[in-house]
Amino acid sequence: LVFSSFYQAKEKFKKELKIEGFLYSDLSVLASDIPYFPPEEEEENLEDGIHLVVCVHGLDGNSADLRLVKTFIELGLPGGKLDFLMSERNQTDTFADFDTMTDRLLDEIIQHIQLYNLSISRISFIGHSLGNVIIRSVLTRPRFRYYLNKLHTFLSLSGPHLGTLYNNSTLVSTGLWLMQKLKKSGSLLQLTFRDNADLRKCFLYQLSQKTGLQYFKNVVLVASPQDRYVPFHSARIEMCKTALKDRHTGPIYAEMINNLLQPLIGVKDCTLIRHNVFHALPNTANTLIGRAAHIAVLDSELFLEKFFLVAGLNYFK
Repeated sequence: LVFSSFYQAKEKFKKELKIEGFLYSDLSVLASDIPYFPPEEEEENLEDGIHLVVCVHGLDGNSADLRLVKTFIELGLPGGKLDFLMSERNQTDTFADFDTMTDRLLDEIIQHIQLYNLSISRISFIGHSLGNVIIRSVLTRPRFRYYLNKLHTFLSLSGPHLGTLYNNSTLVSTGLWLMQKLKKSGSLLQLTFRDNADLRKCFLYQLSQKTGLQYFKNVVLVASPQDRYVPFHSARIEMCKTALKDRHTGPIYAEMINNLLQPLIGVKDCTLIRHNVFHALPNTANTLIGRAAHIAVLDSELFLEKFFLVAGLNYFK
């Protein structure tokens, strides 16, 4: 009787959501069937090399921001020969321009590999917010060219890949404008396409023209329509209705999307996956302005455990 009531309530809830997809409880097979704490762990054989996972925080963040992401991957894949680099080189100044932050992250990765004399078999990146743009910029640098054939998964959590154009929150747009003025932030200027009068000479447009994403086996874009800080369409790298109607900037926006996605289409070994996330959020000011959903991908244990067990762990196997 209890199960029947639960099933009926679940089906009613799915109809109210009006979205196609599966609920966590519908799935019979999860991404990992390994217990969190296996009884015995064999000594790791590192002859085949390790899987380096680089975690990069966002604006005004720090190296601890992605600690739960790291924890759930380690719990789900014990003995996975994973080595995590929790990037901290930019945490004292995320308001610098992207070129400066790219140099810092690239130096940090190379120094980490050399310091611990790591034999690398794979490299994956996990970024939050602005950190995803820094990651993409690192991929274009000549010094990173040696590692391109080792790239495995790019997990983008609320990444502003198309900047913050067409943000439907006036409050957030105004706040970012004020912050850019007060901090004299190069990165915020670049995210809003105000670093050059010619949009095709702006940092984000030029970055879209450079290679990078097609070297990954998995490009995973996680986005939430509840997030007002990073536009939903920017995190998913897709067109929006406002851009379609905009005859001035819209075509340039479409070019950027094509620049980013076209190389992926021609590569058989590269898979693009988009995940839409709907968080259960309390009625607070943070929820109202969209900040709660923006950081829920980092600090919601409910979301992270479900995400990695259902799908996320597959991308790091």
